Amino acid sequence: MTTQAPATPRRTRLTPERELELYTAVVDLLREVGYEALTMDAVAARTRSSKATLYRQWKGKPELVATSLRACKPVHTAEIDTGSIVTDLHELARGAVKHGDDDTAVMRALAHATAQNPDLAKALREALFEPENAALHSMLNRAVERGEIAAGRKALDLLPYMMLGAFLGRPLIEDRSVDPEFMHAYVDAVILPALGVTPVSR
Repeated sequence: MTTQAPATPRRTRLTPERELELYTAVVDLLREVGYEALTMDAVAARTRSSKATLYRQWKGKPELVATSLRACKPVHTAEIDTGSIVTDLHELARGAVKHGDDDTAVMRALAHATAQNPDLAKALREALFEPENAALHSMLNRAVERGEIAAGRKALDLLPYMMLGAFLGRPLIEDRSVDPEFMHAYVDAVILPALGVTPVSR
């Protein structure tokens, strides 16, 4: 598992190993009970921490959940640079479906929770979506500089929505999670053509 520091630096007395243990426990609880039923009491019990420690390190549940999701991502977009937009996007797809059904359940829970909780939506944007989107745009800019994608192509701005749409759409339409086969096919059939890039035979 790859870890990455949260977008906003925090002062902490926890070791990196202890932080990762805590983040993993938070994500496990999120998968088990959903966002609404996840409490700081439950996190404290699962991680053998005090609530005072949790609130000292994070302002509240939204920030803790968002930071945990960021830290537990198997692959961070900023770490992907293969020299080709085709292989970059397939590597991104591979990492995005690392946990299969578990990740789909988390996405469903968060999609519902953010509609009801502005604080969670804000925390997710700041800790997770904005850093990932910035890294994705850097990936695309490198492809433009290499001449793989035409500058000004509209799909350059729409790619984050296309990626997210696959994760939210398949469970709703087919009641099936997004698996590697589906995601790689989606990259080849939808994303690359939208960017004006010819898929490589796989």
